Amino acid sequence: MSYNLKNIHIGSLIKQKAIELDMETSRICNFMKCSVEDVDEMFLQKDLPTNILLSWSKLLEYDFFRLYTQYLILFSPPSKRSKSEVEKKVSQLPQFRKNIYTGEVIDFILELVNSREKTRKQIIDEYRIPKTTLYKWLAKYNKIK
Repeated sequence: MSYNLKNIHIGSLIKQKAIELDMETSRICNFMKCSVEDVDEMFLQKDLPTNILLSWSKLLEYDFFRLYTQYLILFSPPSKRSKSEVEKKVSQLPQFRKNIYTGEVIDFILELVNSREKTRKQIIDEYRIPKTTLYKWLAKYNKIK
């Protein structure tokens, strides 16, 4: 993994992406409707409000929210409630069919398995990755490497 997901500093990541895209400060200020000082201050922030993060995601054409999604996939503690108990309750929030796994997450999981740091069963239990998904990754990506 090229970035430590346990310690997300969103301002520095936004700055890094803006630099990679060679984004002009005047364009950023115009889009974000703020001053150069405000932009510099955002680059220093560890956290930003979601509406600001959404604007940055649009401007830089990069899903900064996915960093947090990957954190949840890898590091959130397992639910204490059983899956059937959770399924019984109907939520008004949107339900997502699949988890979003980036290449970095797949590489991280495969490295844990290949280095024998964790067993396949531990990966399935701790990270709640479906067994079939893990085995598909092993078949597909271990052949490539």
